[in-house]
Formats: sequence, C-alpha cells, structure tokens
Amino acid sequence: MHCGMKTFVIHMTASTARRPNAERLCANLPNAELFEAVNGKDPAQIADVQLFPGDLHRPRYPFPLRPAEIGVFESHRRIWRKLVDEKIDRAIITEDDLRIDPCQMANALAMLDPIATPDHYIRIPVKQREDAALTLAKQNGLRLILPKVIGLQCVCQMVGRRAAERLLAVTNQIDRPVDTFLQMHWVTGQPILSLQGSGNQEVAKEIGGSTIQSSPPLADKLTREFKRAAYRRKLYQHPQRSAA
Repeated sequence: MHCGMKTFVIHMTASTARRPNAERLCANLPNAELFEAVNGKDPAQIADVQLFPGDLHRPRYPFPLRPAEIGVFESHRRIWRKLVDEKIDRAIITEDDLRIDPCQMANALAMLDPIATPDHYIRIPVKQREDAALTLAKQNGLRLILPKVIGLQCVCQMVGRRAAERLLAVTNQIDRPVDTFLQMHWVTGQPILSLQGSGNQEVAKEIGGSTIQSSPPLADKLTREFKRAAYRRKLYQHPQRSAA
C-alpha cells in the first residue's frame, strides 16, 4: 500500500533522551530511518544558510531566529533536497518528539495513499486548531481539510517531491522559522492541507523538553505575545481559498 513511501525521523544523535522515542517511530512508520538533525549552534553546519532579520517577506517577522529554529529549518530543507535528488515521490517527515497512535496512523496513511501526490504537502498535526476553508475527505474519524490559516509546528507531515522542489526554490534565504514560513502559501506557491483526527501527540516534555522553547522573563513574554498577535492578524488577511 505504501509503495515507495519513505519516512524520515529528524533526530540529533546527541539528544539521547529522545532516542527511544525516535526508534519507536522508526518501528511504527513505513520504510523509516533516522535523519541527522542540523545543529543550529554549530557554525560549520549552517555555514551555507543565508539568514535575514525577518524582513524578506510581508508580514515582517518580529523575532530574531534562534539557533534551534535555524537547525530545524535546515533539517527540513535537507530532507526536501533528498526527496528531489533521490526522486522520492512522497515521504513522511516527523520530528523525534512525535507520539503516534499506530492504529489511527495506519488509517491515516490508508486514507492519504490514494489522495496524496508529489504535489501535496499534508500536515498531520498534533493540535486540531485549524478551521476548514474546504473539507476534501472524511474517513474513520479523520478529516482532510484545506485550512483557512495554516497551523504552526512541523511535528508530522507527508511531503511530495514537487512540493519539496517548490519549497526549496523559495528558501535559499530564510528570515523566520520553517512552520511560520510554510503558513505563507502566497509566497511559497504551495497549498497546504491538514489531516485532523490522527491521534498524533507531541511528547517533548516527557523526553527531555523542547529543543526550541525557553522561559523568558514575564515582561519579555508579554512583549512577544503582543508582537505575535499583531503578526497573526496580518497573516489572517491571506487565507487559503482554493483546493490543492
């Protein structure tokens, strides 16, 4: 059923607390392998990344990129490149803090198998927050939608080769995190679908905490929330409207 489907689990070898979860994902997902995450704190690993301070696109991104965010973006780009170079038509890309419900994930993949093409980018998110502009399919408690506003996080997705090609072409320079960039379908030319009801969970707290999040002082936190809300309002002016 998953002929040619590959799975790449993004994992940094140094993150030993996450290793058992990463290996569990490899055991439960089709043709899975660990993919070495890029360390955004290592200048050698991100030497080729062209960074900009949030001003490449509108709306302007109000925060500087953190090393972990740079590493995550570059990790995804390297997998997109692999899809293109090795002519892999479709792949599941996950981060190593994903927990799946094996039964419901099998239902999800069975549902997507006849639908997903090399042109698709389909999020299989852990948070079911997106509102549908269009519902494309329903099956086994799952719902495939075109979300009005694309959700954040890249914990799990199915990515097609031509989608990867499009995304590579517009990310030679980066100025915001990968999930924030993917929301900008009017820049990428890549519609993004979302499969809701997969049972996916994020378990970062259970396996050593997030590699990105930190706890800033309260005043900084409030400032960030204000800026984030302002950014979100601008984003909502660009809903997805048509089918992928």
